[in-house]
Amino acid sequence: MKDLSIAIVNWNTSDLLHQCLLSAKESCKGTDYEIIVVDNASSDGSPEMVEEEHPDVLLVRNPINQGFAAACNLAYKYSSGRYFLLLNTDTIVIKSALPDMVGFMDTRPNAGAAGCRLINRDGSLQRSCSCFPGLMTELFDALYLSKIFPKSRLFGAYAMSYWDFADEREVDFAGGSCLIVRREAIEAVGLLDDGFFMYAEEADWCYRMRAGGWKVCYYPGASVIHLGGESAKKYGSQILLHLYTSRNRFLRKHRGSYVAGVHRAIVALGALCRMGAYYVGRAAGRGEPDFIKFQKSLFAWAAGREV
Repeated sequence: MKDLSIAIVNWNTSDLLHQCLLSAKESCKGTDYEIIVVDNASSDGSPEMVEEEHPDVLLVRNPINQGFAAACNLAYKYSSGRYFLLLNTDTIVIKSALPDMVGFMDTRPNAGAAGCRLINRDGSLQRSCSCFPGLMTELFDALYLSKIFPKSRLFGAYAMSYWDFADEREVDFAGGSCLIVRREAIEAVGLLDDGFFMYAEEADWCYRMRAGGWKVCYYPGASVIHLGGESAKKYGSQILLHLYTSRNRFLRKHRGSYVAGVHRAIVALGALCRMGAYYVGRAAGRGEPDFIKFQKSLFAWAAGREV
């Protein structure tokens, strides 16, 4: 059994994928590891790039784009490592970050999963852990209170924006950009829920791990550059709808249909407030920017209409 299986899901990010693979290999020198790339029906030559430039990487071609969670689950079926690590294509691994994460997990036998320190290209901090979504956190987000008062432990609870991410601690969940998971924990709680096409799948996974008695940790001793949503940009702004629909699915699954219904009302309120603020701040008659189009789509979804 290898120490580490690295799963990378790709959709039309060939250049980023190449960069990610180079950094992961450099980080893992001296480590018994494997890399599994699941390509979600890319049309930009990504699979051919992997075959030509990285013949040591296991490439799995998906005939259709089934989403992030389903692709990760497919990668797991080909994996053999003691630890299974999710790594986004828009990441650059710094130095020995990945084997350091393995070492951290080895010293924390009760940890089912752990996230690392994520930074932007310029070295500034990127928040990589959150509390589980709830009605209050969603209301604070909808009313922009989380952005107006980021240092508040109340309003900044979801993104944990009051914290400098400098110390190790137990968290609700860590983001899937770089998330290491113990194989025993996966066998105990099951694979990712592939009903989540994009977003919230790692929150659901960590929720199930914590419910099963496993800890989820944040480890600041390993750093990874996360370019931030480069894959998602390929879908356009409408992909952000998945953020809201996935959170709603999370709430329905773990809090019930009533809470999920209230969440839709909160999202509708937030969309109306943002549209109102835009029109108050700008003169009418300048066309309809993507921002407003998205808010209308978001409101339509929250109101129960197809978008």
